[in-house]
Amino acid sequence: MAAGGALLLNVRSPPSRQSKAPKRKLQSPHGNPPSKRKCKPSASSFKKRATEDDIRENRNSSKKPLPKKQSSDSRNETPKSRPFVKTSNLFKNNPDIPEIHRKAVQQVQEDVFTSDSFSQLDLHPHLISTITTVLKICSMTSVQKQTIPVLLQGKDALVRSQTGSGKTLAYGIPLVQSLQGMKPKIQRSDGPYALILVPTRELALQSFETMQKLLKPFAWIVPGVLMGGEKRKSEKARILDLGFEKDVAVILNALNAERETRQNVLLSATLTEGVTRLADISLNDPVSISIADKIQDRLKPASQEGKDAISSSTFMDQENFAVPEKLKQYVIMVPSKLRLVTLAAFILEKCKFEKRNKMIVFFSSCEQVEFYYELLLKVLSGGLESEQHECLSVSSAGFQFLRLHGNMEQEERTEVFQEFLKSKTGILLCTDVAARGLDLPQVTWIIQYNAPASPAEYIHRIGRTARIGCHGNSLLVLAPSEAEYVSLLASHKINVSEIKMEKVLSSLMKDNRFKLSRSGNKKSCGTNPQEVRERATVLQTKFENYVHSSEGTVRWAKKALQSFLCAYTTYPRNLKHIFHIKSLHLGHVAKSFGLRDAPQNLSALPTVGLKKKIKARQKRSDLLKKTHGKRRLAEILRSEYSSGMDTGVSKVKKKKKQRKPGNQKIPT
Repeated sequence: MAAGGALLLNVRSPPSRQSKAPKRKLQSPHGNPPSKRKCKPSASSFKKRATEDDIRENRNSSKKPLPKKQSSDSRNETPKSRPFVKTSNLFKNNPDIPEIHRKAVQQVQEDVFTSDSFSQLDLHPHLISTITTVLKICSMTSVQKQTIPVLLQGKDALVRSQTGSGKTLAYGIPLVQSLQGMKPKIQRSDGPYALILVPTRELALQSFETMQKLLKPFAWIVPGVLMGGEKRKSEKARILDLGFEKDVAVILNALNAERETRQNVLLSATLTEGVTRLADISLNDPVSISIADKIQDRLKPASQEGKDAISSSTFMDQENFAVPEKLKQYVIMVPSKLRLVTLAAFILEKCKFEKRNKMIVFFSSCEQVEFYYELLLKVLSGGLESEQHECLSVSSAGFQFLRLHGNMEQEERTEVFQEFLKSKTGILLCTDVAARGLDLPQVTWIIQYNAPASPAEYIHRIGRTARIGCHGNSLLVLAPSEAEYVSLLASHKINVSEIKMEKVLSSLMKDNRFKLSRSGNKKSCGTNPQEVRERATVLQTKFENYVHSSEGTVRWAKKALQSFLCAYTTYPRNLKHIFHIKSLHLGHVAKSFGLRDAPQNLSALPTVGLKKKIKARQKRSDLLKKTHGKRRLAEILRSEYSSGMDTGVSKVKKKKKQRKPGNQKIPT
């Protein structure tokens, strides 16, 4: 469901059983990474734009003879004394970074706070006391002020309010008020009276903890939490667009069989097409509540006609999103070869030299999260100099790296979530599993290393910072070919300012680990552009040395590269002119994964081979089999790589024994 979204159903039905299925865990880069599906990008799908300069550069670096004296000295060098291995120039043959030409837009703003107290509402005194003493909240937010009275009247509601505005309490408080006042008093043998549906396990835990606090004075009402088992497919980020509606429809039908009347509320930070479709099937004559004034004028009163108007595609195309007032949004244009060193330089600047920053970095797949977690941890935290034991997080050189994605065991996911929740600093690398509804205190920076598939997803990601009136920052990393995405955001009233790549890379001048060894005692002079480039090259070489230190890490890098390329093919059709696989230079993209050369053995995408085979075969049975395979591949791509969550598409013969990750063959 949508961010912070919950479907509240006042029901009396027996609780469902929690499925228990084994979960796969991604392996360390030193072992064999798991191959979850055969989805391999084709090297032929990319533009081979190597210039004569590239070829000449490689030939010169490998064939140019050294003077005799120099050759003699090099034989006596130890591996540690050699500052470089063969690496291509990061700053040659890159595409030009375009100027961003677009008018600044006036963002939609919401008044988050009010001066109204909860004591002004008709609530139980013990509930008001809990809100003020346990939750330490004195006044209502705008969404709470408008929503709570409506829900206390027993009406259905469709609520739209920006991220971090207090939507959980907006439905939680009237729910507790209704349950505690029921006569006769609720007993455990009655079964559940209310159901809250949220899209991820972390959000389920967070909502459960909130309800526990609200119910503290009413011990006879017992909250519980159920989380999905093997079907992680139902937990993907673009959940409403890719099948969750069917699951909700099944639940609603089951509830209708038990009891026809109930109260429903749907809450979201965005009114995407999926949200409005879900409203159509779950809400009965709802009151529409939208905090942003401009959007509120567009929403019509609760009626079927009003719901139809909200669901229209025209409205969705023109939707303007409310952004927290104290959130500063930035964009940076970075050529593919420089993406890795630019990300590393930004992390160094914000989390080592500025201190007191807490950061979330979003990637488009689980494999990327695992790979970059290991890579950044080893290189930036000094793990290459002093090998450290693997654990959930490692603090070194002022860093604390954590990772969170859907392929992790639930116990580990919960531990990481709780650790980052309590930390005052740290860097969380994650997929969109952390993009929805989570309230993570003191997060100061959101980095979107891979661009989201829609402006709505962009809003949900940046909503993890600047919550409830706090300050926050976000940075979107785009390639030069993706510059038009800025105009797309502007069309939805999302305004971003540009940060120059050179400014970010200049922070490497503060870290002498990346200083180029020179003869003599020549000192660094300010932010000399040439020395900045040299230090960036030293840092890139450290990344490449680690990746090429073993066959296992090379395979892991290729696996992560494949997952990125597969994710890139899943951008929706209306964004293909911005994110098209053919606009990528495979060799340059490989550099951002610490690979020195473009992999030559990435086999063709299954969809490409599939089409050729279908055309070649005439038998209907073969056609049916291939069509089924194509549909299955499409499902895999949409669910896994758009959200970073495993699909659980193993509906394939249950009798078949699951192979252990270590026994799986990995394409190299």
